[in-house]
Amino acid sequence: MPRLFTGIEIPSGIAQALSMLRGGLPGARWIDAENYHITLRFIGDVDDRQAHDAASILAEVRRPAFDLHFEGLDAFGGRKPRAVFAAVAAEAALENLQEEHERLMRRIGLAPETRRFTPHVTLARLRGTSSLDVADYLSARGFFRTAPFKVTRFVLFSSRASTGGGPYVVEEDYPLIGA
Repeated sequence: MPRLFTGIEIPSGIAQALSMLRGGLPGARWIDAENYHITLRFIGDVDDRQAHDAASILAEVRRPAFDLHFEGLDAFGGRKPRAVFAAVAAEAALENLQEEHERLMRRIGLAPETRRFTPHVTLARLRGTSSLDVADYLSARGFFRTAPFKVTRFVLFSSRASTGGGPYVVEEDYPLIGA
């Protein structure tokens, strides 16, 4: 039973810049740079039929290529931080692509995603890290920004059930128009 999600890969140069943000945060379990990605739609643990349906319906997507960049760092979890991430700057094309993935997954019978879409790359998962430590980390590195990069495809990833952070395998890739 595969665990699937759709996402955008991060170019190696951008991933290297993100990986330079590692360190200086107690209780952080840093994600390996080769596993950085922007999740579009978590599909979850599905049977082979649902996996085939997801892979097939995603081929219907016809969207133009677009540019993205990272703009700042933040954390999920508030007073009990659970992850530090690099935030993706707002981009209508990304929002539209994600909304289409949501509609397609619902069309094949998957339950709606309940979490609000927050485009990001998780840099570290946190355990026992204080909100003060996170605030200190973010104040020192939070103004992080990258140059724009071209998104020319999205992919269907699989992962094994684990505590997070990969490894992720590209099962299918879907080029965007003009890529």
